[in-house]
Amino acid sequence: MLPLTEKNKIDIFKHELVPKHIRLTPDETREVLERYRIQPYQLPHIELSDPAVREIKAVPGDVIKIIRKSPTAGESIAYRYVVKGQ
Repeated sequence: MLPLTEKNKIDIFKHELVPKHIRLTPDETREVLERYRIQPYQLPHIELSDPAVREIKAVPGDVIKIIRKSPTAGESIAYRYVVKGQ
């Protein structure tokens, strides 16, 4: 097995089953939290060890916007709060 390097690294976001993950800016995060009238910790959590979270270089405390394809809605948007994990 080859050691993982930048040259032979696999882009997980090219796979059809992996939804788009976007790390929100502080302003975008504030807008989302105000819109839903919640605190960040009230969002569903996603662990720092998640491959998609590592790929976008998120850190604990970030809010991630996940955009999935939906057969009925066309597009489904979810938000996750990045946590350190167990």
